[in-house]
Amino acid sequence: EVQLVESGGGLAQPGGSLKLSCAASGFTFGSFTMTWVRQAPGKGLEWVSSISVGGVTYYGDSVKGRFTISRDNAKNTLYLQMGSLKTEDTAVYYCARGPWPNYAYRGQGTQVTVSS
Repeated sequence: EVQLVESGGGLAQPGGSLKLSCAASGFTFGSFTMTWVRQAPGKGLEWVSSISVGGVTYYGDSVKGRFTISRDNAKNTLYLQMGSLKTEDTAVYYCARGPWPNYAYRGQGTQVTVSS
């Protein structure tokens, strides 16, 4: 059974940072592109970032230069280092197995709130 469990969310101040983790199980993690998506209150899903099997990274325009995606295949874990946070980054963040928008599985999400 494929499982994706996000953690690391919480409250941060504008300009602050947070690091999200996604623990994967039930599949060969290193064989899949992995993706972060988010959903702000009252809005649809927004693609944040993806990382390929080979470690090539891709970012949405809204987070480019502020967020860094990475993966540790030995630990079956996906990461999202978020910096220079803005209030508009407030959302539930999900990790997903596969590329955007054609991912097959998504976790339950972790809430990130950016507020002073």
